[in-house]
Amino acid sequence: MSRPEIGVYLPQMGFSFDELLHRARRCEKLGIDSLWLYDHLYGPGMPDYPSMEAWTLATALLSRTDTLRVGHMVLCNQFRHPVTLAKMATTLDQISGGRLSLGIGSGSIEDEHRRAGLPWGSFAERSEQLGETLQILHQAFGDERIDFTGKHFTVTDMPIKPGPVQRPRPPIVVGGVGEKFTLPLVARYADVWNVPTYALGQIKEKIAALRSICEDVGRDPQTITLSIEAVMALAPDEASLPTVRSLAEKRFGGEGFGLHDTDLIGTPAEMVDRLGALAEMGFGQIVLFTHDRCSDQTLELLAAEVIPRL
Repeated sequence: MSRPEIGVYLPQMGFSFDELLHRARRCEKLGIDSLWLYDHLYGPGMPDYPSMEAWTLATALLSRTDTLRVGHMVLCNQFRHPVTLAKMATTLDQISGGRLSLGIGSGSIEDEHRRAGLPWGSFAERSEQLGETLQILHQAFGDERIDFTGKHFTVTDMPIKPGPVQRPRPPIVVGGVGEKFTLPLVARYADVWNVPTYALGQIKEKIAALRSICEDVGRDPQTITLSIEAVMALAPDEASLPTVRSLAEKRFGGEGFGLHDTDLIGTPAEMVDRLGALAEMGFGQIVLFTHDRCSDQTLELLAAEVIPRL
């Protein structure tokens, strides 16, 4: 069994660009595989808190690193027309030499849509739009041309050149566990399926559901990389564990973060065991919130004492 890709999730609210760039470069130097940003117009529930725009930030970080993969967990489909998104993605994949991961979803925060005057719609409508975007992206990446007629988007003989560096395409990541709308989109169009923090208590059931839906649509589930997003509270030793646990509880103890569903709280040896168990379940990508928002100490500990032992 090969080692899973290990990434860190770094919601960019409250950070200066220099602070974010420092963390990205530390990840790269230490051998952490990927860095993931969020895609919100402001920090959810914190509209007056500074927060940089997702795509511009990813472009800046990729242009100032050499090997690190950068993606979003996940882009909001309502923010960018799919043709524009396809052009942005192929351009950034070219700029970065093939280091873009393209996470995309149907949107999660109604309030930012209302403030911006963007249509929200029902989850069914947003999922339908996302399905059309995913089809358009497949055409753009594979054919370097889009010709598509759908309910929400119509695109006529649109060239997308140059195409992406990565072939057949930058990996498309779709997150979520809804069996009516989201998992069918994963089965049809995603290269990577991400289990978000709010669903960590249902992992086995949702993997089984995805496999069943793949069978229904004729997709080999082994062609989909399983990805998981989870909070990790990593302590250098037993003596410091209570302080680390307390900070994790303060920041990520609320409903929706799944802090105790994976129990990624402990020393490096404990993290090796628990992350190894996730790898044995079939997860090829593990994206970690750290309890201290990617401090140098935690990144170094993760890189030196956990990743090499997986």
